[in-house]
Parts: sequence; structure tokens; C-alpha cells
Amino acid sequence: MSIKFNLGKKLVLLVMLVTIIALGITSYMSIDYASETLEERGGELLIGESSIRGESLRLSFESRIEQNNILTNDPMIRSLVLEMNQIPDNQLKEFQDNNRRDFLIQVQAFQELIGFSIGFEDTKIIGNNGKVFFSLSRNTDEDFLQNELFQRGLKESFIDFEPTNSGKKLVVVSPIFADDRKKGDKPIGVIISKMRTASIDNILLNRSGLGETGEVYIVNDDYLMLSESRFFENAVFNQRVDTIGVQKCFNEKENHFGFYTDYREIPIYGSSYCMPEFGIVLLTEMDEKELVEPIKILQTRIILTSLLITMLMGLLAYFAAESLSHPLKALKNAANKIANGKFDVRTNIKTGDEIGELSHAFDSMAQKLEESLIEIKEKEEVIKQLEGGMLLKFSQREENDCVGVIDISDSTRISSKLSDNDASKMYEIFLNFMAKIVLKYNGEVVKNIGDALMFRFANIDSKDSVAMKNVLECCLFMIESHDELKKELNAENIDALDYKISITYGSVKVAESTTSKISDIFGPTVNRCFKINSFCPKNSIVVGNNMYDNLKDFEEYEFLQFCSIEIKQKYGYSIFEVKRKK
Repeated sequence: MSIKFNLGKKLVLLVMLVTIIALGITSYMSIDYASETLEERGGELLIGESSIRGESLRLSFESRIEQNNILTNDPMIRSLVLEMNQIPDNQLKEFQDNNRRDFLIQVQAFQELIGFSIGFEDTKIIGNNGKVFFSLSRNTDEDFLQNELFQRGLKESFIDFEPTNSGKKLVVVSPIFADDRKKGDKPIGVIISKMRTASIDNILLNRSGLGETGEVYIVNDDYLMLSESRFFENAVFNQRVDTIGVQKCFNEKENHFGFYTDYREIPIYGSSYCMPEFGIVLLTEMDEKELVEPIKILQTRIILTSLLITMLMGLLAYFAAESLSHPLKALKNAANKIANGKFDVRTNIKTGDEIGELSHAFDSMAQKLEESLIEIKEKEEVIKQLEGGMLLKFSQREENDCVGVIDISDSTRISSKLSDNDASKMYEIFLNFMAKIVLKYNGEVVKNIGDALMFRFANIDSKDSVAMKNVLECCLFMIESHDELKKELNAENIDALDYKISITYGSVKVAESTTSKISDIFGPTVNRCFKINSFCPKNSIVVGNNMYDNLKDFEEYEFLQFCSIEIKQKYGYSIFEVKRKK
């Protein structure tokens, strides 16, 4: 059972379909653009936060190392360490007690110099033999010779973290060199300072602008979290973080940002700031769910709005279809009458819109059909003439035309060397090339006869110097376009052609065909043009007497008469070759 749809239903369906498609595309592009924008802004936020906080953290670490180096460069401390390195173990305790006051004075001066804001808690000054020469905590019995911090401190300055009962401490280690240090000298000792991390924690724990799930934390090269987690308690030195941001930093020394799974196995959007020289990577992260939640809300609103708009458009289309049905029915009835042969029917619908225009066009069509019937009857006589064999009728007027013929030289020899397809292609390229030039100079192509093209410039007054010069310029342009024609032929693997052009001026008769709008021309002028073409040299132009008489006064052209008694006696006129003066 087929389902039929009238115009109203089709219009409603079309409007709803177009609306759904348009809204679908718009909604998709809007959601996609919004998603991209929100992701970009989220990325910019996280990258900005990680960069700013990472730089702050880097500056804080570098500042701590520089401050610790103030102690290592103190002349008094250098002198005491150098001297104590020479003391035997059995005398070291006494020497420590005697010099503790000097050490303490220098450390207190250091504290006053840098202030107490850095959370300075303890300092150990250790000789190159691993013995503790001075300690604020008074624990001088430790042996640091095998201590990892001490051994690394003999090579470079660095920072590290160590766990405590309350969290962590920042450890700053710097080597001590003698005053007269030379390149390659080994340190005479190491200073290990321990500081509180309150200022560092302030950088990390400030979560303003990071929403409900955003957090900033640091991880060391053992893949352990060094700051408090927003989600887990006691995470410092207990929570392992082996995410792509951490791997990128410690394996490839690169920052990373994008979507990945965090240490909670939850999808997040994060950005890292890598500080491999400190063995630290800072991570700024936000849950993917929080980032895309605004996108989902926007998506829902766009879908609901689109559905509402689709319903409203459907209602509008329904009422519009109803308003169209009455005039369309009138047009339908009128069309049926015309189909039955009643061409005098008229709809006369004047609604002032496209339906009214359609009605006017319909009425015009009906009127033209009615007129066509009359015209068909008037053409019956012409049809009878065609059936009787009278295809041409000659006009009684004579026109003064410039008639031209352009012919290929040695075309028979050339075509004999070509395949039928290449020969046809050669004639097609040549004839079309020359015909375009004729039309360019407002001439008329009459016909082609084999490899020759006949053209004319109709109704030319011989006294019109502009028109006569235009004819000659057309022919000269044909000669001068020889190289351009050669390129087109060579593109089809056909050799270049030579050709010759003849022009005559005089009276012609026009033959009009009842089956064609193209006129043919006949008469002595045409015959003379073909005859003189045979005397034309290759790639040249020849003209007859009448043409020469009208062109000879132009100073820019050179005319060379063919001195042939045979031509004069046989045809009764002279022939002239035309060239452009150089």
C-alpha cells in the first residue's frame, strides 16, 4: 500500500527536515566550538597555574640554595672546617666544644641576614671525613661518611625532602671549599640545612581558581608525592604517583598537558612543570568530569531549544501550506483544461507573491501556446515548400563584403602521414583556432570547405578606413599567431602547419536557408578569393585589386605586386602580397 503525500504534507516535512538538519549542524558546531573553547581555557588555566607555581617553586629552591651558600662562603666557617679536618679523632670533641661558640655566632649572623621567614631549623657543618663539626641540634656524634646526602653534597648543591612525623622537611645541601680553591679541588666539607616547608606548601595548597576538584602537588624522582593530597590523608611520602606527567618529566625531561588518568585512577585534565635538576615535578590537575560538565549542560540546552524550534517551524509550515493550497488548486484545474486543449483558460491569481508570479507566468504560457497554434498554421506553407524540395531562396539584395579564405599548405601531403584520428584533430584545431580570431575581430565565419575556412566582414563601406584596416589586422594577426597555433598542435603531437590567406572586396549574393540561420555567399568576389589563394606564398597574405585600392594609402603596410602576365591575362586583375612594415 503506497502512502501519498499532498503538497502541504510535503512542505511540512521539507521544512522540518531542513530545520532539523540546519539545527543539527548548528548545534553540533556550537557544541564542538564550546567544547574546544572550554578545553582550551581549561588547558590555559592549568598550564598557567603550573607555570606560575612551578616558577615560584623553582625560585624558592634556588633561593634556599643561594642562602645556604652564604654559610659555605663564610671565611670563618671555611677556616674552622679546614682546621678541624686536621684534628685527630681523639681531640675532635674538645675542639668542637671550644669552637662551637664561633660556629654559633656565624650561624646566628646568617639567620639575621636572611631573616627567619624561610623556616630555618637546623644546620650541620660536616668535615670531608664525615664528622659533624657543628650542629644546631647539638647531635654531633653522627657519622655522615656513608650518608647519601653527604656524598652527593661533596659534588654539588641541591635540595631534597625528608619525611617527618608531621610531614616533611626541606633539606638544602651545599659543599664547602677552601678560600684558595683551585679548579679540580675537592670540598673541605658539607653544610646540610633543614627548613620548614610552610612557604612551599602555601604555593601548592592555594587552590583558588581550580574548582571543586583541582589540586597542585609535587612528586619526586622516586614517584612519591611530596605535598598533601586534596583527596587522601597522609599522602606525603606514602602516595605513589606514576602518571604520564611524572613519566614524561623523569624519563624525557619534558612538560606534559592533556587528558590522562591520575593517581586515583580517575580521568583528569592536567599540566606538569618539570624540574629535573631538583628531582621534582609539579602537577596541576582537575577532574575531567568537572571540566566537561558545563559542556553537557550547554548540550542539553541546545538540544531542547532545537526541539522547540523544530516544533514551531512545523506549525508554521502547516499553516503556510494551507494558505498555498487554494491558489495551487486553481492552477491545477487550469493546467488540466490546457491538457484537454482549452488554451483560452486564464487563472488571474493576484496574491502579490510568488504564487501570483507563477499565475502570471502560467497565463503567459497559455497565451503563447494559443499563439503557437496560429504560428504553426502559418508555417504550413514553409513545410510544404520543404517537402517540395525548395530549401534555399536567394535574397534580391547585393552586399559589399570583404571575403577571406585561409587554407592549409600541402594539407594532402601532411594528412597522408597522419592517422584518421590525428588528421581530424589537426583540422579541428586549425579551423577552430582561426575561427576564434575571425570572431575576435567581429568577422563572420561562413563555412569550411575541407581544410579551408571562408569568412567575411559583411556590408563594409570601402571608404570606412577603420573597418577596412580591421579586416587586414585580422588577417595579419592570423599570420602572427603561427607560433601559438604550433604550440596547440605540438601539444597533440602534431607538427606545425603552414597556411596562406587571401582577401577580396566586392559584391556578393546571400543565400538564406529555410532550415538554417547561417547564410552562405556566392558570386565573382567569392570565386576570385579562392583563385588568388593558390598564388599566395606560405604564411602570407594576398589581396585583389579592389582590396588593394582601399588599403594602399595606409603607411604602416607594405604591398608587393605579383608581376605575372599570366595572371593578368587569365583573370584580368593583379594580386598583391601584404606585409607589415618593420
